[in-house]
Amino acid sequence: MSRRILLVVHPRRADAVQIAAAVIDRLTGAGLEVAMVRDDVDHIDDSRLRGAVEVAEECAAQGCELVCVLGGDGTILRGTELARASDVPVLGVNLGHVGFLAEAERDHLEHVVERIVARDYTVEERLALQVDVFVDGEQVASTWALNEATIEKASRERMIELTLEIDDRPLSTWGCDGVILATPTGSTAYAFSAGGPVVWPTVEAILVVPLSAHALFARPMVLSPDSTAAVELLEANQGTGVLWCDGRRMVELPRGARVEARRADQPVRLARLTSAPFTSRLVAKFDLSIVGWRGAARDRLRG
Repeated sequence: MSRRILLVVHPRRADAVQIAAAVIDRLTGAGLEVAMVRDDVDHIDDSRLRGAVEVAEECAAQGCELVCVLGGDGTILRGTELARASDVPVLGVNLGHVGFLAEAERDHLEHVVERIVARDYTVEERLALQVDVFVDGEQVASTWALNEATIEKASRERMIELTLEIDDRPLSTWGCDGVILATPTGSTAYAFSAGGPVVWPTVEAILVVPLSAHALFARPMVLSPDSTAAVELLEANQGTGVLWCDGRRMVELPRGARVEARRADQPVRLARLTSAPFTSRLVAKFDLSIVGWRGAARDRLRG
């Protein structure tokens, strides 16, 4: 059986299409089979991508050894959706701005292809969230998140009243714009913008970050990975809410709805090409100043 790689490309970036064509040529030239989602190929409609096998989205990663993503964090999150059903690792090549989820930059693409051909990569498991929605005691939705699950107000004009519960005990009620339930992977995404802490991805934890809460106790919190966080929309709310998972999967929340989040049984698997510590990624992605530092390992931080 031939080796197959699923290639996921940002469909509206001309540079991504050009790079995808080069990756297809190099991988197929090395004897690997490259698959792409049929709708993506039809949408892009570029003859340079016809060397890829077209597959249906619902089973795109089936039979693949790796999902290679060309794009920013949004495209990589889409790649994780496609990979999750088949438990396939995801390797992201950043074509966007920050690209925290990416393992390589576009300048290193040739090296990335060589490593894929040689199967020269490791796989790191990242904690994901299982997210369930209940209305009147009945489960109405079940989804997941790699970065965060965000419960937000549906209307800009009004705050939303939420009660936060941790491990079957109520903790606090807030009038707020919403609350973020994040993973360590997502601590550098929306949760970071909302004032949450940066958590090393090897730490297993669940983050709770209130959004513009009108309360004395509304600090970000770091929970045990075995905790269950629940958010209830009070019946007294004048408006409704909405749940977003990774900014991609949405569930409408009526008054009285309950959202429960806990560690998912199935983690997300990310392919790694380097053993450099997370500190190096943090410095590089946020362009942090380390001028004047005289540590013995300073060259590794710049790598």
